[in-house]
Amino acid sequence: MIVGLDAKRIVRNGTGLGSYGRTLVNDLLRRGDSELELRLYAPDEGKDALRGQIIEGATFCYPTAKPSGMTGALRKAWWRSKGIVKDLMHDGVSVYHGLSGELPMGLRKAGISGVVTIHDLIFMRHPEYYHWIDTKLYEWKFRQTLREAERIIAISERTRQDIIELGGAEYADHISVIYQSFSPRFAKEVSAAKKAEVKQHYELPARYVLNVGTIERRKNLLLVAEALDLMPKDIHLVAVGRKTAYADELPKSDRIHLLSGVSDDDLAAIYSMGEAFAYPSRYEGFGIPIIEAIAAGLPVVACTGSCLEEAGGPHCRYVGPDDVAGMAETLQMSLRGAHDREQRIAKSREYIKRFEGCDVAGQVAEIYKTLSKT
Repeated sequence: MIVGLDAKRIVRNGTGLGSYGRTLVNDLLRRGDSELELRLYAPDEGKDALRGQIIEGATFCYPTAKPSGMTGALRKAWWRSKGIVKDLMHDGVSVYHGLSGELPMGLRKAGISGVVTIHDLIFMRHPEYYHWIDTKLYEWKFRQTLREAERIIAISERTRQDIIELGGAEYADHISVIYQSFSPRFAKEVSAAKKAEVKQHYELPARYVLNVGTIERRKNLLLVAEALDLMPKDIHLVAVGRKTAYADELPKSDRIHLLSGVSDDDLAAIYSMGEAFAYPSRYEGFGIPIIEAIAAGLPVVACTGSCLEEAGGPHCRYVGPDDVAGMAETLQMSLRGAHDREQRIAKSREYIKRFEGCDVAGQVAEIYKTLSKT
């Protein structure tokens, strides 16, 4: 059977949705399932480095229909939302998987089974973090996608509950909770030479708390920045992620280091040299950096209020998203030499085995096969 997958973010996004797509596709390919042929549909070739992370075995496909009268960006958007269906039919695709919460219009009518992964509904839960026009567009796409989908994959129980509450109880039986997997590179030992190279290149401090994710208001990095003032003076904060205007609200301090454009190999080394990982986000659909941090051997301190307890498990520590003193105290209890730190790390590593890639890929492959038989 031929399975098509939405690859826009696979070839465009270095983290987040892009990482989810690349990890899932590679795990599906590593299973060596002769029943599945994977075709990755992208509106353009994207970035060579990201496209090159997909291992051998999948075929990249690009638009064949290029209607006149449209700009390049509009033409690509039209193709992803509708025009792609003709290409899917031509290629004999029987199941199409929207990896980032969207399915094209007309999929069901064309006789192609639609699977969609919905990561979160933050734009409906917390519209204050978005422009109002964007929230209306995202909500329209969400409801249209529900009409096209035969199966919905929620990346957490929190997201499943949000889909039912905000989308409709009638979709409950169509939802499967399949957690995100994480790249195995974060669990691998990083050589001393690589650590030294990365430390010098990014001018990393000797001791630091790490945060990974877009530096935006919802991610709430200011909480950790303010907590830093209550911690030992030799502890720094290293935050890796794309900056938004919110970054300007962080204190100007030589103890705060903001890094962007970090490669995957360098990121693994940065994880490995941290003392603790802080994830103060106010709302997430899952929180894959928590899993990466645990795999790399870091104790995690995250915030309550969404699904982060579900991602990190009972041996991480959680504080309120406005509790500066609590964040400082809990991070300090997670630094090297702290009581039971190593035991918490070991138990957390055991917990995240449920997210290992091939188990996730196996569940997704089973959905494809079930749909192909209906």
